[in-house]
Amino acid sequence: MAGDGAERALAAAATDAAAALLDELVRRGVADVVVSPGSRSQALALVAAALERAGRVRLHVRIDERVAGFTALGLARETRTPAIVLCTSGTAAANLLPAALEAHHAGVPLLLLTADRPPELRGVGANQTTRQPGMFAPNVRFEADAPVPEETDATGDGEQTAMLRGLAAEAFSAALGAGARSAGPVHVNLPYREPLAGELPAWLAAPASAPEPAEPAFDDAVVSGALYQGGGGIGSADVALETDAEPHVLGRGPRTIVVAGADAGPDAETVAHEGGWPLVAEIVSGARFGRNLVPAYRALLRDPALGGRVERVVVLGHPTLSRETVALLSDPEVEVVAVRGPGEPLGLNGATLAVDAVAVAAGVPDREWLGAWLRAGRAASVDLDPPAPDLDGLSSAVARDRLDAVAAELATVRRPIDRAALVDAVWRATWPHDRLVFGSSRLVRVADDVLPGKKVPVHANRGLAGIDGTIATATGIALASQAGGRPGVTRVVLGDLALLHDVGALLLPARETEPRLQVVVGNDGGGTIFDTLEVAAVAGEDDFDRVLHTPQSVRLAELATAYGWEHTRVTTRSALDQALVAPVGGRQLIEVPLSR
Repeated sequence: MAGDGAERALAAAATDAAAALLDELVRRGVADVVVSPGSRSQALALVAAALERAGRVRLHVRIDERVAGFTALGLARETRTPAIVLCTSGTAAANLLPAALEAHHAGVPLLLLTADRPPELRGVGANQTTRQPGMFAPNVRFEADAPVPEETDATGDGEQTAMLRGLAAEAFSAALGAGARSAGPVHVNLPYREPLAGELPAWLAAPASAPEPAEPAFDDAVVSGALYQGGGGIGSADVALETDAEPHVLGRGPRTIVVAGADAGPDAETVAHEGGWPLVAEIVSGARFGRNLVPAYRALLRDPALGGRVERVVVLGHPTLSRETVALLSDPEVEVVAVRGPGEPLGLNGATLAVDAVAVAAGVPDREWLGAWLRAGRAASVDLDPPAPDLDGLSSAVARDRLDAVAAELATVRRPIDRAALVDAVWRATWPHDRLVFGSSRLVRVADDVLPGKKVPVHANRGLAGIDGTIATATGIALASQAGGRPGVTRVVLGDLALLHDVGALLLPARETEPRLQVVVGNDGGGTIFDTLEVAAVAGEDDFDRVLHTPQSVRLAELATAYGWEHTRVTTRSALDQALVAPVGGRQLIEVPLSR
């Protein structure tokens, strides 16, 4: 034992090892720890609770490991700093896989700490034991199966403690992207023998020494000059990096557009502005703003006079929302320059040039090309403004004219909400101090099709575009963005099935901070996104409903009440507008019935 005495008769090697690992991760910059309770992970959980009492971390407890994983993902998405999620062994660890996959493909730094049985209990039928090492490969930036701790350490300077601190430093740097193309998930498997918990070491309560300088957080950044580096990153414009990479210079000449996919960030707008090129920016790109933006881009990509004349596409981020974009990027006659992201290299047409960074060559932009796109974009834009009141009619001396004007105004106020009106209302209510999260539902595609430009923070799990984890991710984003008393509301736009898929995330511990969170549910009674796909034309109605549309009739008001959420059901645009801007003191579920 390293310096232990009788005063620590209840010391446990598992606790001292957990303290060394978590203490070092917090010293390196971790601010959020998400815990799912479990027996084998009890030492880790108790150390996390001690760090919370000391004011060194924000602790979040979730009984469902899948919810815990996506909560940590949301925290890391917003802070751009690795968040820890820790759990016990067996299926508990396996439930972190969906969040780990999304983190891998979206470049989000995540630290997965899984407690485990010692090696001698693996493969012999021991309870709650499976082969956890390698469970997340090849979707992690780094993984380690730590040695079983054998010694307690009362002074904090033992060899085992030093080894675990080194492991923590390596894991933290790897999560931030050291030695890889981008940030991402890291898995540290932690086997423990009994006793599984003991008295906390005194050195854990000592003031933390200054952390070592962290490795660069993201490899997607604005670098000096007109150099833009890839990663499909989370907030790519906010981290300045030194780089030795030679940028690919985008010369003048080819008729070019810039496509901004998920998490492209403001870099895409800057490239389009520097080049004088049209900007096609998905609603989840973080680049849907600026003078070169073409919001209603889908019809233009189908237009032979515009999309049919594109000679080069510069891609930042991960485009996933429109078939027109995929068709353009698949065209072998179009040159595609794709800035590398955290996932697989984009290569739809077999001739894509994947680069780490781009720079725009000096020269005169093709104003005729840009102007044609901007004019066509304005003409194709959807007018989402309600009809203006008939002021002359309302003030007319003729009774019939007044009555007609009043009737028209009432009809406008009482007009049922459709999907375009829903996303428009949320978009208008959201400002830069807020956060907007889109689920992988039909509504995100409607928003991408109809909404104008606006510089607001937008998040979406488009790495794999799964339906799962939307509310948990948004909760993490809300908690992180509102930490320290910062203002703002996090709004989530999703369909009813995405809500029900993550319904466990509605449960929050009573002792924890309640985020300002509005979940706006477009309730059309099932998976109507399939109505827009080819299968709707070939499947029989009964089979289609049974295995694809999957109708549901859950009473969302009772569901919200059971989980302690405020529920509001709105059927008109004016009521939705009022619900969105009403004072938000906690969690609201706003239900918007939609026709199929």
